[in-house]
Amino acid sequence: MPVLLGQAVFVRTRYISLPEPAGARQGVAGDGPPLRLLIIGDSSAAGVGVATQTDALLGQVIARLRDHATVHYELVARTGARTADVLEWLPDLPDAKYDFVVTALGVNDVTKGVSLRQWLGQQVSLIAQLGARFGTRKVIVSGLPPIGQFPLLPHPLRWVLGRQAARFDRHLHELAAGRSDCVALRFTMGLDASNMSEDGFHPGPTVYAAWAQEIAQIILAEPDLLDGTQGAP
Repeated sequence: MPVLLGQAVFVRTRYISLPEPAGARQGVAGDGPPLRLLIIGDSSAAGVGVATQTDALLGQVIARLRDHATVHYELVARTGARTADVLEWLPDLPDAKYDFVVTALGVNDVTKGVSLRQWLGQQVSLIAQLGARFGTRKVIVSGLPPIGQFPLLPHPLRWVLGRQAARFDRHLHELAAGRSDCVALRFTMGLDASNMSEDGFHPGPTVYAAWAQEIAQIILAEPDLLDGTQGAP
């Protein structure tokens, strides 16, 4: 424990604080049947690690959907957010309807010491509230990345956080597998300095692109979503 605490302090001293990327967080793009999309979560949802929203998760998802639909999109994300924080935001969000909600949460819960049991309870509450509040067809929950591969983190801190993240991710997929209102994305890409951002902690554009591709495939595979039978937003 003294080693881990010392390494945590050391990491904070060498951490490069990157800004959230510039660009619109809400709008309309594309042509075709209406598709309503909300992305909500932490700094990875916000796109930290790239300069503009075009290269971030939001922009890369829109780029893959705009030829198939008129995408009405909204991004609600903040650096450092935990699942509990997002639950606190929900009552203050404007009333709206979304076909899909993408969540990106868990890394800050791991690094800030939230227990697995507490986090899973919060995830269940979040999924249920998103569906009830926004009439969502499906909540797409993003699996946790392999924190044990983050270049910023030294060993053994990297190993400890990586094991906990893998534990969270395993239980998240088990949770999603037992529900019809959500699906969990499994993070399979290996991470290193070549595809991470300069801070060694956030995704680079290649990682965001692969993540966006997985999300777009789920949305485009949804039966009847893009056949023009839905009402306008």
